[in-house]
Amino acid sequence: MATRRELIEAIAERYHAAGRTQKKQILDEFIKVTGYHRKHAIRALRRTSGKSAEPAPRSRVYDEAVHTALTILWEASDRICGKRLKEAIPTLVAAMERYGHLQLEAEVRRLLLAMSAATMDRLLKPVREISKQGRRRPGINTPLRRSIAVRTFNDWNDPPPGFFEMDMVAHCGKSVAGSHAHSLVLTDIASGWTEAAAMVVREQTLITVTVEEVRVKLAFPILGLDVDNDSAFINQTVVDYCKERKIELTRSRAYKKNDQAWIEQKNGSVVRRLVGYGRLEGAAAAEALSTLHEAARLYVNFFQPSFKLKSKVRDGAKVRKKYETPATPYERLLANDRVTDQSKDQLRQVFSTLDPVALLNRIREAQRNLAHREVRSENGQGSETSQELSRFVESLSTAWRDGEVRATHRKPATGPRPWRTRVDPFQDVWLLVEQWLDAQPDATAKALFQRLQAQTPTPFAPGQLRTLQRRVREWRTAIARRLVLGASDRTEVLKNVCDSEPSA
Repeated sequence: MATRRELIEAIAERYHAAGRTQKKQILDEFIKVTGYHRKHAIRALRRTSGKSAEPAPRSRVYDEAVHTALTILWEASDRICGKRLKEAIPTLVAAMERYGHLQLEAEVRRLLLAMSAATMDRLLKPVREISKQGRRRPGINTPLRRSIAVRTFNDWNDPPPGFFEMDMVAHCGKSVAGSHAHSLVLTDIASGWTEAAAMVVREQTLITVTVEEVRVKLAFPILGLDVDNDSAFINQTVVDYCKERKIELTRSRAYKKNDQAWIEQKNGSVVRRLVGYGRLEGAAAAEALSTLHEAARLYVNFFQPSFKLKSKVRDGAKVRKKYETPATPYERLLANDRVTDQSKDQLRQVFSTLDPVALLNRIREAQRNLAHREVRSENGQGSETSQELSRFVESLSTAWRDGEVRATHRKPATGPRPWRTRVDPFQDVWLLVEQWLDAQPDATAKALFQRLQAQTPTPFAPGQLRTLQRRVREWRTAIARRLVLGASDRTEVLKNVCDSEPSA
């Protein structure tokens, strides 16, 4: 054994100083002499030469400044995923610096722009963890319904901007009974441009009025509307409106949600994400909803990148999907050759006046106002005062610590339970325990429990020790309160102990 050690020490110096080819030759000779396995021989020579087998620790690339800036941008983008955030960061940084909300050093900006989407998700993982509701009767196939052409999800064939899918989102809470507010949502197939408008009631004439208001706001014309089979859409009023304005009206197949996949996705990612699932009734709630949609349309369309399916191939039971690089609807419209220069100039002019952080602050204020107007709302978020823009910007780096920031998604706070759910197991023996405490005030609950086990005919379960510990602690607190406040009624002290015990 000593001979092998001497041999290893003698060869290790040559092995450590040799190049790659010489090391291979030395290793081959060493294996023939010793009979070692090749991997064991490499480890033995490395240990002797002082070379550690452990890889050197990687230096930290992204320091705390980069992490903080990334968190601020993630909050300013309304907490989107890493792939969308990577595409949004250049626009967000430029806009926030233009309005003085953010001042980045050159090295921090370079690292943020070079960071991959996977790295963003990895760095934001601890932040996200801290910050974390029957089939309808078939309608009658009327001649009017048959006159409207059916369009499936496979019939679009890359349309130009202006062909919209349209749907309604009901803000009815847990019951559809009665009158409640709705959101009329339109999304463009080519660019993903999304418009939402509040309606106080569900009515066909009000739908045409709302569509006309949306049509005036758009920088490009509406060429087509694709709707579901709701009677609010399939009626003579809507058909006549589309004919007068030369808008192509089509409908999806009944009970085929995927025929309107684009609008169904936006119903969840835009409307439900911002408004939540509470019940909204009356003109005041509809006005608050309209204020939220007005701020959200600019923020979502100009600063929120979204995915767009590029191809889908089925191989047996497996479906492979490829997506285009995430981009905002505004960027997709500028890159589309079928959009007129006049429309593009109009979009650029609107974009130059927008501050994403100010828009997000408006959205948060509208959400607090909307949460206060929800029917049977108990969270009281409407009482919060509006934040100044400077305070809102300062909170972006730490808002993740407070959990959910959208008032429309917060659960109402519940107080302590004031009633018992089980029979008190110490009700019959508590007077005896109280006598023991009077005689020996410093007795522990465990000692009292063992004493009860020895003296009572029916032993207590071991799990009931904790109940006795709570009772003894509450008794001592009540006695201390009596001494401090001067209460002299022992019955009142005992009543306080029993009332303060919510459950066994």
